Amino acid sequence: MRLLIVRLSSLGDIIHTIPLVALLRREFPDATIDWVVDERNAGILELVPSIDRRIVFRTRTASLISRVTEVRRALRVARYDVALDVQGLLKSALMVHFSRAERRIGFTVPFLRESWAQRFYTEMADPGDATHVVDRNLSLLAPLGVTGRAWEFPLKTCASSAPADTRRILGIGEASRFALINPNTAWRNKCWPHERFGAIAVWLRTQYGLRSAVLWGPGEEARAHAVVLASEGAAAVAPRTNLIDLVALVRAGTVMVSGDTGPLHIAAAVGTPVVGIYGPSNPARNGPWSPDDQIVSRFGQCGCYQERDHVGPTGRMVRRCEQGEWCLGLVSVAEVVAAVDRSLAVNPVRA
Repeated sequence: MRLLIVRLSSLGDIIHTIPLVALLRREFPDATIDWVVDERNAGILELVPSIDRRIVFRTRTASLISRVTEVRRALRVARYDVALDVQGLLKSALMVHFSRAERRIGFTVPFLRESWAQRFYTEMADPGDATHVVDRNLSLLAPLGVTGRAWEFPLKTCASSAPADTRRILGIGEASRFALINPNTAWRNKCWPHERFGAIAVWLRTQYGLRSAVLWGPGEEARAHAVVLASEGAAAVAPRTNLIDLVALVRAGTVMVSGDTGPLHIAAAVGTPVVGIYGPSNPARNGPWSPDDQIVSRFGQCGCYQERDHVGPTGRMVRRCEQGEWCLGLVSVAEVVAAVDRSLAVNPVRA
């Protein structure tokens, strides 16, 4: 059997798709499993042992016509039996269509991000009352007779200098522990104020003797420096990383404090303790899943969230707050400090 997964982006959503691929590999051990991914996120799939081939959609290095022609040719040659659209967009549904798979499976309309996508499926799966996006993704396997709900995140460990480079930047020993602060997200209204992240770094040093490395990605370095400037010397900007380095660095961290974004989901997947700060997004849908991980949320008070007019997912985020008071502005340093305390009580820092 030849199986195709289509999940182009974003990084966090790709992490949330890994359990689906892991379950497919368990149920169909002899199958060929390929994955179409945006080139901006392709590196993370090098660490996913359950897939046989990455088909990279070159959104950065090829023109629109070239990238579509290239991926269409690659998909048609492969002759897939089943193609699964985990994204629910028109462009991801087109990838499924290009595959010419006999069975092309997507979500039912209320769970699609763009309803036009349904025109390219032969079958649709209804997630029902599933709340977390991982469980919604796993529901796509029901038409294949797979009903398991195992959450596994197999990610290979690869050699990387990022942990050692980070310890050097922080001025700590080669076996010393450190915290991770991730102040950036793709949406500005999901970013907690940088000065409050700086205050968390001060407190981590004072209370636990932990220095903090501030993560950043393309276009985010200025905000990382702003956190460091607010940290009174308790934090430093992490080194530049690719996605493989990022996974290695996150594995090495003692705790991560972050908003709802890709690095937080990587931390949850590899078992690094997480303190998540949520406002516009719903932690029940996107949050970490370990009972030991901690959440500080203002989701119920958020003006960046709108109710949908139809059944299915309960709402959608918007990029601009529509209330007078920004929800994440209501999250205090004291609340996040208390959440870090709870996390480190479960995962104590050894001297």
